[in-house]
Amino acid sequence: MRIAITPGEPAGIGPDIVVEAAQMHWDAELVAVGDTGLLKARAKALKLPLDLYPFDPGKAPKAQRPGQLAVMHVPLAEPATPGKLNVANAQYVLDTLRKAVAGCQKGTFSAMVTAPVHKGIINQAGVAFTGHTEFLQQLTGVERVVMMLATETMRVALATTHVPLMKVPQLITRERLNQVLRVLTHDLVEKFGCIRPHIVVAGLNPHAGEGGHLGREEITVIEPVLKTWREKGWSIAGPLPADTLFTPKYLHPADAVLCMYHDQGLPVLKYEGFGRATNITLGLPIIRTSVDHGTALDLAGSGHADWGSLKVAIETAIDMAERRQGIIHHGH
Repeated sequence: MRIAITPGEPAGIGPDIVVEAAQMHWDAELVAVGDTGLLKARAKALKLPLDLYPFDPGKAPKAQRPGQLAVMHVPLAEPATPGKLNVANAQYVLDTLRKAVAGCQKGTFSAMVTAPVHKGIINQAGVAFTGHTEFLQQLTGVERVVMMLATETMRVALATTHVPLMKVPQLITRERLNQVLRVLTHDLVEKFGCIRPHIVVAGLNPHAGEGGHLGREEITVIEPVLKTWREKGWSIAGPLPADTLFTPKYLHPADAVLCMYHDQGLPVLKYEGFGRATNITLGLPIIRTSVDHGTALDLAGSGHADWGSLKVAIETAIDMAERRQGIIHHGH
């Protein structure tokens, strides 16, 4: 199988960690979707051996050999300098994503893995961009995607992603929660092989609203939705207070935790496994995983970037693709 990797913001550590990933053996063929010269320059800066060869979709995929990397060349608009953002290259970043998605849709790639992008510079280029998750949703035309971060011991999905905190309560509607649960349950079964997933759901308010004294969203929205799902036979606990939900009693039996907003669940997960976590977009017709960190402009080209999260993202993508192929082969 083939895994597409987008190196992300060219001035950040994305190209560095892609070069690092190419230093080891993988059972799949990794294909960098980006600028050949950029990867060459960054390998030189890191003093790492890298033999780049043009990607040929006509040839059978081969296992990744250390120090080699296939490249689907997407040219930069202007040469990239480590640590220096350049608005001229914003469109290049989006082009790499478009090409990786198209390759996944055609079946050329079994999955795509993304290195970090810089949202600010893309917005500066006049493109309304809130993140990979929303951009991929737009490209694939699906109604609802769900952002999930995972470590070896924990999966945290989010009902809302990159929105100001004051907007969260109005976004927590019965319709949205139902959509999110549909995506989450479907992908836990299909992409993660959980036969009967157990999901733990956080309330929106402190103490999950404390019986309506600290907010009524739990009573009017969250509880009625969860009740319907439980009546359909799904194993769903909650809404639970977020401050006590992340304890072994609840986490141990859970296949996933569903949080209402970004900073409710991700600080706990990142404390537990920062640099070893992967970001997975659920609800897409393709498999997409990503790193759990940003562009770290100050570390670009220095050799000090930790590529641990990219390693986990690639491993997760290969696992998910193998599981999916197994399901397809078995005719389910």
